[in-house]
Amino acid sequence: MEAATAELLRRMALGERQALARAITLVESSSARHQAQAEHLLAGIIRARKRSPGVRNQEVVTGQNLKLCPPLRLGIAGPPGAGKSTLIEALGRQLTGAGHRVAVLSVDPSSRVTRGSILGDKSRMHELSRDPRAFVRPTPSGGHLGGLARRTADAVALCEFSGYDVVVVETVGVGQSEDSVDGVADVVCLVLPPASGDELQGAKKGILEVADLVVVNKCDGGLLQAARATASDYRAALHLGRPKHKANPLGAAPVLLASAKTGAGLPEVWEAALAARAFLLQSGTLLARRAGQAEASIWDQALIQLTQMVRGDPALKALVRAHSQALAEVPGGAFLGGQAGGCPRGGPNAGPDARAGPVGEQEGGGGGPPMEATPRSAAAHLARAIARRLAELLPGDELRP
Repeated sequence: MEAATAELLRRMALGERQALARAITLVESSSARHQAQAEHLLAGIIRARKRSPGVRNQEVVTGQNLKLCPPLRLGIAGPPGAGKSTLIEALGRQLTGAGHRVAVLSVDPSSRVTRGSILGDKSRMHELSRDPRAFVRPTPSGGHLGGLARRTADAVALCEFSGYDVVVVETVGVGQSEDSVDGVADVVCLVLPPASGDELQGAKKGILEVADLVVVNKCDGGLLQAARATASDYRAALHLGRPKHKANPLGAAPVLLASAKTGAGLPEVWEAALAARAFLLQSGTLLARRAGQAEASIWDQALIQLTQMVRGDPALKALVRAHSQALAEVPGGAFLGGQAGGCPRGGPNAGPDARAGPVGEQEGGGGGPPMEATPRSAAAHLARAIARRLAELLPGDELRP
């Protein structure tokens, strides 16, 4: 495994796209063997980074390549139909034409029924996909909430190691509260279609709060007037709110007009992204931001692994089934938010024996009548059982760093 990992790292360092695609497959795989190889791969990248930290806040020209150091992580978010993929295609071609190497990680929604994903965003980037200076990788969300896939942050690190100085992360079509892209990107660009809301819509919290720039796309033809009105509404709303970075002299996030179809406004979009990156570098905010992102990623991955661990425990699975069955038998819709404590299991005329079982377990364990179960109390019971189970499984020295 170590020899195969070393060879894959060597090929990635040379910029081979097939090697990068293989590495991302290993990182995203749920196979235990692939996960072990992915850990060796990521550890090798971290060792290489420590030996060669790179140049800060510079553009380095090597041959025909124009390289940003450190690479720019650009998040692209927005509602479905805003034209995110088409905008990335147009902007990416301009950047590769200027000498940059561009990687695009496009997250597509997964079906909750079939668990499959169409992965259709790449079909809107057919020119960029064939560009030798670009790498386009569609990824299913796998049911992960927030607009990203579970291993997007690791895929970003792989792209940077492979020499891509602009890494674009495109989220699924997101709503107002889905702002996970801010956890992997340096600069977040919110893409909106014309007629996407008024001042009240712009004043709502969520994804707009983490945007470093806002782009109203499809600003061409008959949509031009609607796009200008939308941009005006969002500018007014953003100036009333709190800027993302208080110390940023640029103030509120700029609202720009662009057309992926004609290319109008794309140079201004890129300049705004570079200005946001320059502030992060010059103020020293970028290092703190990436440290915060790494901390959040550790918690996220730990919770995912913890969930997998406890969901596979037979005793805990039996406890959850017992609670679920008991709650499903409560009459009058108590499980759906009805008055807790109104009726014991079996109906209003049921005797005291109907309260037995995990649902009737008391919180304090003392005397008095048992408490009726609610989804919250069932969850609390499960949490205590998980804590006891983990205390049995993990030795004390696991808590040491």
